[in-house]
Order: sequence, then structure tokens, then C-alpha cells
Amino acid sequence: MLGIDTYSLKSLRWNVFQLLDYAHSQNLKAIQASAVNFESLDDAYLTKVKAHADSLSIHLEPGFNCISTLAKSWNPKEETPAKYLAKAIRATKTLKARAFRVFIASPADRAAGTTPEAFIDEVVKSLKQIRTQAEDAQIKVAIENHGEFHSRHIKTIVEQAGPSYTAVCYDAGNPVLTAEDPLAVLENLAPYIACAHIRDSVVFPHPRGAAVQWTAMGDGSIDLKTLTNKFQQLCPQAPYHLEIITGRPPQVIPYREAAFWKTDPTTPASSLARFEKLVREGHPFMGTMVIPAPGEHTEALKIQEKVDLERSLVYARKLMQ
Repeated sequence: MLGIDTYSLKSLRWNVFQLLDYAHSQNLKAIQASAVNFESLDDAYLTKVKAHADSLSIHLEPGFNCISTLAKSWNPKEETPAKYLAKAIRATKTLKARAFRVFIASPADRAAGTTPEAFIDEVVKSLKQIRTQAEDAQIKVAIENHGEFHSRHIKTIVEQAGPSYTAVCYDAGNPVLTAEDPLAVLENLAPYIACAHIRDSVVFPHPRGAAVQWTAMGDGSIDLKTLTNKFQQLCPQAPYHLEIITGRPPQVIPYREAAFWKTDPTTPASSLARFEKLVREGHPFMGTMVIPAPGEHTEALKIQEKVDLERSLVYARKLMQ
């Protein structure tokens, strides 16, 4: 089921009704809407949102935010991760969705030195506090691999908390930030994937390790045909949401330096070998892309987001045939 994650159009600042209408105009059957797109989480408002989605025959899932107090992205106004998760479960139930996306941390937390083990311990405890609520509602908490640590840690969290109510939101763009091959991450997490963010990346050699840049579908060096075939085979019930992110410069992944591994010194050699093959065979992006300075070229970025998303949809439809 082809759809979009609404972060693809973040610069437009549309609300969920506008995004549903846009998805309908593109003949899509699914969207994952970010929390910021909802003007309220009140039942009355969400019931109207659900009715509009139903009128357009669009499967709607919500995307929520950080669930770890150890992360820079945690919002202390949410009081505790368990309370935040409970609020997300209530909203998702009202929307009659089967899963909602959350994330744990970000690459900035990896760089700051917080270990995966610390995150795992806290997150598993929080998830266990809302197990009964999630299972009673038949809703899964889908944890995104968000560039903070290796996919095996995401798998550990799901298995320790319990796969009856905990799942994965597979992101195809973030593995390159942790020196992983997106296809290897898909294979590793497939049994638990409930939803996805799909995009392309260029990955190529750099003196410190690799450089990566997210691109529109087909502009990168990822084998998207194999990835899409594998996704359809292993995750037939999961929506194939495109999350296209362009407008950012290449980023260096210094995996040849010891500091990169300080929080995760036991990454399997087989995993790194697959990533290095991707690096060796990759190439820089040689097309045209607006990369705005802060506060500048905002209108150009809005246009670019739509153009890159829509041509990515064309490319994805060919892949999924």
C-alpha cells in the first residue's frame, strides 16, 4: 500500500485535512501524519479527521515523537514517557489505526555518548507500563530506527518489551547514519515491521569513512528495486510510506575513527562489511538540489519538496509493479 509520511512536505505546514486531500489528489491509499499536523488530540477533532480519511478511502496512521528522557529530543512537558505513550494510544484508538510511530533518540545522542544499553533499559521499562493499554486497544507502538544506534538494539527493545504490542517503523534512510546497509536493516527487523519510511540515499567514500546524502527516489545509490521487492515479500501488510527528505548537504559518517564507535564497540563485522560494500559501490549526487541557508530560499524549498515527492511517487509505483 503506497503512501507518504507527511514529513516529506514539512515546509508547507499543512494540517492533516490538507495532507489527506493532497494524498487523495495523488491517488494514494495511506499516510502517516506527524503529530504537528494535528491541531488537537481531542476525541471530537480526531473523529472528524478519521471521518475525512474514510471519505477519501485513505488509511491514516499518526506519528508521535521521542519516548526517552535521556534523549535531547525529549519534551519534558509530556511528564513521563509512559504518560506520553498512553496519550498516543488513546489518539490512535480514536483514529482506529493499528499502529503509531515513535522514536527513541537521534544521531546527536549517539555523538553525545549515551549508550544504547541505557536507552534500552529506560524504554523497555516505559513500554511495559503501557502494555495492557496497548494490547487491549490492539495497537502497536512502532519504534523507528532513527539513526541513534544499530538496528540490533531496536530488535532487542521489541523482543524485551514484547512483540504483541511493540513493533518497528522501518526507515530506509537512517541506516546509513549508523554505518548500516538499509537492506540489511530491513532483513534484520522484518519480523516486527508495522510501517515504513522509504527514501533513497547516495553513499560514497570519504577519507574519514563515508559521506551520505538523502535524495529523491532513483537519484541515490541504494538498490531500491531489491529493497522494495524484499519489503513487499517480508512485510506485505505494512504501508510503504515515502518519506522524501532533500535540501540537506552531504554528511560525513566517520566510521573509520574510533570515536564513532565509542557507544557501540561491538557492532558485528558482518554488518560493517555490508555497509563498506555499499560505500565502495556508491557515488555522490550529481543532480540539482536547493540547499537553503537558515531562513533563506524557503519558497524554493516548498516547491522542491513537492517536486521531489511527486517524482518519487512515480518512481515508487514502477518499483512496486
